[in-house]
Amino acid sequence: MKITFVTDTYFPQANGVATTLVQLVKGLRDRGHEIDIIRPAVLACEEAGLKVASVGLPGYKDVRFGFPIKLVLQTRWYKKRPDVIYIATETPLGASAVSAARALGIPAASGFHTNFQQYVAHYQLPLLEKATLKYLRHVHNRSTCTFVPSRDVIVDLERRGFENLELLPKGVDTKLFSPKKRSQLLRGKWGVREGGVVGLYVGRIAAEKNLPVILRTFLEIRKRIPDFRGVFVGDGPKLEELRKEHPQFIYAGEKRGEELAEFYASADVFVFPSTTETFGNVTMEAMASGLAVVAYDYAAARQHIINGENGFSVPFDEEDSFIETAILAAQSDVSELRQKARASARKVRWKKVIKRFEKNLKNLVSENSGETADTRSPQPRTTSQGI
Repeated sequence: MKITFVTDTYFPQANGVATTLVQLVKGLRDRGHEIDIIRPAVLACEEAGLKVASVGLPGYKDVRFGFPIKLVLQTRWYKKRPDVIYIATETPLGASAVSAARALGIPAASGFHTNFQQYVAHYQLPLLEKATLKYLRHVHNRSTCTFVPSRDVIVDLERRGFENLELLPKGVDTKLFSPKKRSQLLRGKWGVREGGVVGLYVGRIAAEKNLPVILRTFLEIRKRIPDFRGVFVGDGPKLEELRKEHPQFIYAGEKRGEELAEFYASADVFVFPSTTETFGNVTMEAMASGLAVVAYDYAAARQHIINGENGFSVPFDEEDSFIETAILAAQSDVSELRQKARASARKVRWKKVIKRFEKNLKNLVSENSGETADTRSPQPRTTSQGI
């Protein structure tokens, strides 16, 4: 197949959407498909494809919105028609891609990777939250179908009027993220002595990630375990504020690749109280690294954590329970739980996700061309299939 990806984020940016897209593109290419990528020109990656103008979100330099280029895309796709288009982001660039695909009769799937409407709510803009939700619903309902990474998000979106939703879970790179990457040298740099405990957070340092709960958690654990180190990995608009207000913690900035894997594996407990995830790739990366994960019971945690067995899941948005659970995880011998976390992550492989994605895209192509189900062996659309 000739598959076009349209996205406002891609490598080398460090976020869950970019990570997912890199895996999907690589996997599809390995399976013999021709991939074209349309993304902002400022992304310094070696990928061929169309590079478009974009603007950064004020105060959040890494979030970019590509400009709408419907006529450019129509001309490009008229000359070299893709079989199917995958639109990963719903910015004006993504919306114009949906319009161009509809004008040419090309099937265009979209991906719901980010709860932008919830992000807006964290910045106390309720009117903009409603407008954002309306815009997102409009973009996705004009696409052929929308891939969503978790069942609970599907339920929420259906309640809000989103249509043609399909489940596409995510995988994790268990070769990169592994307990074997644990570094005593790195722990020494953090000032951790024998028997000390490291609590880790990986992600954007931004309001929508529930930073106050992370801080409360680290502070409460520190009261009980003197040799505790709280480590933040990531960048974002709140980073400098955190550094000034809580200098007792370690702020490593943005990490990626082998260095990120070493940071994961060198910690003990992973705290992730975000309430705005569609999935949460970091949950699976931490489990693959053999950490005791503490997260709210939804998205990736609901799919993959059995509470008390391979991690800790806490009722959604119950802050006190989250903190108490994190303290328990830090104070207890959870070596067996951490081994089971790793074992669980090894069952969630990108190869399987990519095969499923490929089959769904073939299904869209065959439906669009009028081919029979027997020709393409399509997978019926459903929101209840496992992986």
